[in-house]
Amino acid sequence: MEAVGVVGLGTMGAGIAEVFARAGLNVIGVEVDDAALERGRANLTASTDKAVRKGKLSDAERDEIVGRVSFTVERGDLADVDLVVEAVPEIMEWKRELFADLDRICKPSAVLATNTSSLSVTAIAATTSRPSQVVGMHFFNPAPIMGLVEVVRTVLTGDGVAEGVADLARRLDKTPVIVGDRAGFVVNRLLLGYLNHACVLLESGVATRDDIDTAMTKGAGLPMGPFTLLDLIGLDTSYEVINVLFGESRDRRHAPAPLLRELVSAGLLGRKAGHGFYGPDEEIVHDHGPKLATTSVCVIAPDDALVNELDAKGFKAVHADPADLSGVDADLVLAVSDRPVVEHAVRLSHPERLVGVHLAGPVAEVASTAVTSPEAARAARDLMRILKRTPIACKDRAEFVVNALLYPYLNDAVRMLDSGYASAEDIDTAMRLGCGYPAGPFETLDAIGPAAVRDGLRALYAEYREPAFNPAPLLDQFVTANLGFYESPPAAAKAG
Repeated sequence: MEAVGVVGLGTMGAGIAEVFARAGLNVIGVEVDDAALERGRANLTASTDKAVRKGKLSDAERDEIVGRVSFTVERGDLADVDLVVEAVPEIMEWKRELFADLDRICKPSAVLATNTSSLSVTAIAATTSRPSQVVGMHFFNPAPIMGLVEVVRTVLTGDGVAEGVADLARRLDKTPVIVGDRAGFVVNRLLLGYLNHACVLLESGVATRDDIDTAMTKGAGLPMGPFTLLDLIGLDTSYEVINVLFGESRDRRHAPAPLLRELVSAGLLGRKAGHGFYGPDEEIVHDHGPKLATTSVCVIAPDDALVNELDAKGFKAVHADPADLSGVDADLVLAVSDRPVVEHAVRLSHPERLVGVHLAGPVAEVASTAVTSPEAARAARDLMRILKRTPIACKDRAEFVVNALLYPYLNDAVRMLDSGYASAEDIDTAMRLGCGYPAGPFETLDAIGPAAVRDGLRALYAEYREPAFNPAPLLDQFVTANLGFYESPPAAAKAG
């Protein structure tokens, strides 16, 4: 394969053209009119010039790459290419019309690929006389930098076609993952469910925008918080993908959060519009509050770990067994748990002094019950800062913030694996490379422990009664078998 076409030269399409040209392929870039064509040429020039400024390309390499791309407004110029990738807007009618036209123009051996991130590749392929030669080839933005390509095979795709496109992706120095034709494929199906869930937590008042973003970056180790990421993707784009997911799955987890719909309706679409969840140049700001106004602290916990931390900082801390809270009388009572703590509060003579605390790495989730006083909540947050932890204020709900967002995402991945859609290795690869996550969901599951995740999901289901929070049967089986997802099951005893 030496000649390819790219239809649509927006930011994504121009990036895809650049990726092909960097690999030594001749590229024909097609746009609808001369103005769009010049914008596409400018996108390619800007990207390669930036690479030169950063020292990643020489002037000669830049000129060679740009020289491999020809620009045209005539689709007929694609008659002799071996592959066409379309990168037009995510509107099914446009894509179907384009593929019907490409089917007429391109030589019979040419493969037609769509860069769609969520639409049905099968529905697009059905408009052609060569559905066996139609695949998805989903690059991630920015295409020259992101290492993942989701290669989507439909029930109509011919033998070896998806594998050939995957081989081409490797030639482009990308990592391909071959998957079936489901809405959202791997990355967007898992990512958008998590992002939508974050919107639900925000609008239900579990925590603030800034605290949720901080919880997921510092507490879960993700490169961006959900609202920062939504602004980067574009709230309209995210809303459209979530709608496609919901249209296929009818899973309430994929029902777009009303808050997201409202922001899109208001034109607050994220960075491209200058305002989304965050305004222009707005950064995460935490209220550092007053200085700590307490001297005695009681810690309700199964061990002395937090008491020892407090003692090291000079606080008069005592440990209380959750089974016996008689006689507890301190200025501040910290209940260390990842479950609601109000049941401890009602057993105290001063329930307003109790605050829940869940430690997640450098983050301390500080949970206020219905009776917690503002003074106690502020004191607990100040105390966590003294312990060099970042406090996250939240309501007293099951799994608080970090685990409430993380565990359902992991459960979604297990369901995807159980369905046979993709392997654990491919799902992990997709989420690491497609989202920049430090670990894939199954690596994360093994690190936390399947039993802990299963039990956390049960707590979430008991509180919210959301069917998607019910642990996947496969997760239950791995817990029962005491296995991690990267462990081989013990060999069966030989009969006889």
